[in-house]
Amino acid sequence: MVTGAPAKMLDRREELTPMLAQYVDLADEYDDCVLLFRVGDFYKAFCEAADEVARVCELTRIEREDSTGTYTACGVPVDNAPKYLDRLLDAGFRVAVADQVEDAEEASGLVDRAVTQILTPGTVVKEELLAAGSNTYVACVARAPDGGGETGADGAGDAGDDPEYGLAYVDVSTGECAATAGSAADVEEELARVSPAELLRGPDAEFDAPCMTTDYDPDAFAPEAARERLSPYASPDRFPAAAASAAGALLGYAEYTQGDDGPLAYVTRVRRYDPRRSLRLDATALRGLDLFDNRTGSGATLFDSLDETRCALGRRRLRSWLRRPLVDEQRIEARHDAVAAFAERSLVREEVREHLAAAYDLERLVGRVSRERANARDLRSLHDTLAVVPEIRAAIAGVDALADLREDLDPLSELRAFLDGAVAPDPPQEVTEGGVVRSGYHDELDELRSTAREGREWVADLEANERERTGIDNLEVGYNQVHGYYIEVTNGQLEKVPDDYTRRQTLKNSERFYTPELKRREDEILGAEERADALEYEVFADVRADVAAESDRVQELADALARLDALASLAAVAVDRNYVRPEVGADGVYVEGGRHPVVERTEPEFVPNDADLPRGTVALVTGPNMSGKSTYMRQVALHVVLAQAGSFVPAGAARLPVVDRVFTRVGASDDIAGGQSTFMREMSELTDILHDATADSLVLLDEVGRGTATTDGRAIARAAAEFLHDETGATTLFATHYHDLTGLADEYDRVENLHFAATRDDDGVTFLHRVRPGAASSSYGVEVAELAGVPDRVVSRARELVADEGGERPDGPDADPDQRTLTDLGADRNGRARTESDVESSAGPDPSANGAAGAGRPTEVDGPGEPDRTEAVDAVLDSLRGVEVAETTPMEALTRLHDLQRELAAADAESARERGDGSRSRNGDRDGGPRP
Repeated sequence: MVTGAPAKMLDRREELTPMLAQYVDLADEYDDCVLLFRVGDFYKAFCEAADEVARVCELTRIEREDSTGTYTACGVPVDNAPKYLDRLLDAGFRVAVADQVEDAEEASGLVDRAVTQILTPGTVVKEELLAAGSNTYVACVARAPDGGGETGADGAGDAGDDPEYGLAYVDVSTGECAATAGSAADVEEELARVSPAELLRGPDAEFDAPCMTTDYDPDAFAPEAARERLSPYASPDRFPAAAASAAGALLGYAEYTQGDDGPLAYVTRVRRYDPRRSLRLDATALRGLDLFDNRTGSGATLFDSLDETRCALGRRRLRSWLRRPLVDEQRIEARHDAVAAFAERSLVREEVREHLAAAYDLERLVGRVSRERANARDLRSLHDTLAVVPEIRAAIAGVDALADLREDLDPLSELRAFLDGAVAPDPPQEVTEGGVVRSGYHDELDELRSTAREGREWVADLEANERERTGIDNLEVGYNQVHGYYIEVTNGQLEKVPDDYTRRQTLKNSERFYTPELKRREDEILGAEERADALEYEVFADVRADVAAESDRVQELADALARLDALASLAAVAVDRNYVRPEVGADGVYVEGGRHPVVERTEPEFVPNDADLPRGTVALVTGPNMSGKSTYMRQVALHVVLAQAGSFVPAGAARLPVVDRVFTRVGASDDIAGGQSTFMREMSELTDILHDATADSLVLLDEVGRGTATTDGRAIARAAAEFLHDETGATTLFATHYHDLTGLADEYDRVENLHFAATRDDDGVTFLHRVRPGAASSSYGVEVAELAGVPDRVVSRARELVADEGGERPDGPDADPDQRTLTDLGADRNGRARTESDVESSAGPDPSANGAAGAGRPTEVDGPGEPDRTEAVDAVLDSLRGVEVAETTPMEALTRLHDLQRELAAADAESARERGDGSRSRNGDRDGGPRP
């Protein structure tokens, strides 16, 4: 990635043209950036930098030649610059923008240029480059100067031999800034939650993030330098050494990118926080639960499902609440109270939401005001937002649950009145064009405007007056910037020109004149306008400075509006989608008719399910592929996340615990570049869970151990389940196809079996998506392969192999009629999805009509059937009864179970041959003979 000054130009600096020499000097000074250098209507780059800009922005390069040789140039149109700046930032560049800082008419020689802004992925402040509903953070990580350090009572980590690290992050567009400290694992987890657009690393802080990562100036992290930089924002003594180091270096970098010589005035608070004071969700959990990004790429996320906010303030706040759900029961209840208040008062809710739709992004406005980049339209938008605050306060008056929030809605009446009197109602975009200060606000400005206006009115009447005085019917009065005001007379009327006309310009078919009075008026008008424009800018700058003085109050109002919008959004979702208020603080997860908040929006026939998981339960979830195990597990976790974020939950009723962490081990992925196979990645995630989960955690495990040999995988899965039960005590949902693990429920008090029911008939398998107690009898992998379109020959051969290995296809009790009418997500052999009518028709005639109970009806296979008793089976049962469980190691138990399964399979095969049911032998024929 090429940045800095071109080497060949640096070497011949003295031979360059003045403009190129100016470019090289700036490029050398900002050598970590691509320099875009203003030349006329373009921002230009030269030499190697031009090649990079042309490649990324898909622009044409131009070859230039002068006395120093040939070089490449590339230009970005100034009027369309944001589009190209966005591409450069996405490509990982820092961009320094050099503008003309001198009036070309006043310059003697080359116009002076200087870098006016530095753009990086994490420090952009241009509205065109920011997502309205998301924060854009730049983060910084640092190691404690002495390699350790005590975090204090509310720190994120514990003192000890392990090195302590600090993490700080800031949103330069809003002024939000926070810092914490803890172990390497703590900081890595927090980085995932912050999800920065850019990461700075101090010495020996080897952290990675999926964004631009820079090893920043080591001197900025030195204790004294960092404390000095942090001091204007907050007392360094409030922070652990590592956090102070990270925060100080970060704020110095932010000041550098914003071109400020001193502190950023709108960063008024640097907050120290403890990650343990919120529900901790690591990168794996955020990804596994599809909170903000969908693993399948479908775009459906939890945030999208809840986002009914009306303004950017609320959208960012809702995202923050989901990223950091609460763990304080009182605060959770307070949010639920507020959501309930809005849910119960539809008229109040909709009135508030209507007013919030007019709320401007005050957080980012304060930043622009403090950076002196806000225009008159921004200030007018602030006024319009303040105008709706009294309306919102009136709407929620008398609602007890919203009383505190109402008090926080400071109407800033004085500021609103001040803006109304100072800023024009419909000002232009540019503050230098005039017309931004309201008439009546500034006497001198009004007088100059009046003078200019009266002069223009006199000129407007001049044409009619001169036509009448001179008798020249086609006489015209006009103005241009070069010659000023003029009176134009065609050549055929020149004999009528009065003596007091003085020639100003000769054209092909006419002459232009002025009179002494017109010249006096012109000087008066232009002088007044010039002085008015300069004075108006000064007046507007003063108005903006007065607004900046109220930054703290505006930010507090923005915070209140953000909370109000997020709460009203949660209430709107609860009402529209039939969510209920959960009881929090329960000793387990108890849900009636629970639904998945994302899936139910795309699956109109979604089947609700209950959850009954006392604290510390390890629930082994079995059932066919595609039956809904993973959806159910995530659904339970999302109920917890929603409740602790302050939301109601999609269920008929819910009593939920307050958990400290949610862990997930779901899906299959690898990291080839990082040297991790799918199984190694799985084991790494499992390691984190087993080390960090507590009795207050919720754990989701999906198919642990499937990435290696069956014997090893089964052993790991069992050992992990035992560890979670015995050592951790975490409430766990463990989906598995190792059906022999379901025997753990007979050995451990807090292990229970859940399974997803299915029915099977001649047309295939019907998934009921209904969770029930007990273990499933089969995973029906072959049937799912058939549904996926695997060729018939492969499916048939797979069935043969399953039968050869003694795989069960038991015939259980008949399905209940109401179960058979549930939506069937199966398909026929042609890939057509089966419908309820297909399921009903497959049931055949009423069994009572022909006396054959259950004839032709689908068979429910949600539990194991009872095989025929044989001597071999009795022998296996006797052997099982003789096992001394307390004296058997897990590996010995697995080996013994494997042997018993083989004996049972042989017994089942013998029983099948005696019944003459056509089952294939190991050699593959239906009669027991050899295959042809």
